[in-house]
Amino acid sequence: MTTAAQVEDANSADVAAGLVMHEVSLRFGDGDDTMLALDRVSLTVAPGEFVAVVGPSGSGKSSLLAVAGALTRPDSGTVTVAGQDMTASSGRARAALRRNLVGFVFQSGNLIPALTAAEQLRLPTKFSKGRPARDPLELLGEVGLAEKANRRPHQLSGGERQRVGIARALMTSPTLLLVDEPTAALDRTRSREVVELLAEETRTHRAATVMVTHDHEVLGHCDTVYEMIDGRLARLD
Repeated sequence: MTTAAQVEDANSADVAAGLVMHEVSLRFGDGDDTMLALDRVSLTVAPGEFVAVVGPSGSGKSSLLAVAGALTRPDSGTVTVAGQDMTASSGRARAALRRNLVGFVFQSGNLIPALTAAEQLRLPTKFSKGRPARDPLELLGEVGLAEKANRRPHQLSGGERQRVGIARALMTSPTLLLVDEPTAALDRTRSREVVELLAEETRTHRAATVMVTHDHEVLGHCDTVYEMIDGRLARLD
């Protein structure tokens, strides 16, 4: 018989296997010009959980992604991904953790013009030494682009380029998936399709996913929604 304590321990272990941010603060500037970008932010995202963060421009959403992905070191607090401390390590060690544990999906896809869709997916495998890379053609098929594997970015629609960006981020089976405004340049139909795909891939690949967005129409696909205002994060019920 499973006890309540065992269930709680299992749930805690599941959360720890994803993203855990605890009392994280980040400041920019010096002296009187100091700005508090993150104000004692705490956030936990379990594997397979899809979290959205909304809020006005300049509220700290981009800083949240930068700290979560070990691109920026906070002034205080801790960040762990899959139990690995992303804040206490040296710069070189953080870069290695970032390559092996984190996938990024950018606002415009950030594809390299000269590379085909399949080649875009192979690129991160040249730098990651973490989990075995997935088959790029299989992953393109998963996002509905199997027949466009040999096309370059200018031969793809905006929604298709964003799908390639999502597939590329999943190539190394990251523990944490960070998504920055994926629908900013898309119409309503393409926006819905992209976020539906993100939700599906999050659950299929058991990634802990954090998506920053201004698009409130897609929030129904997320498990939890937070709002950030003036560097402070609060859950929306």
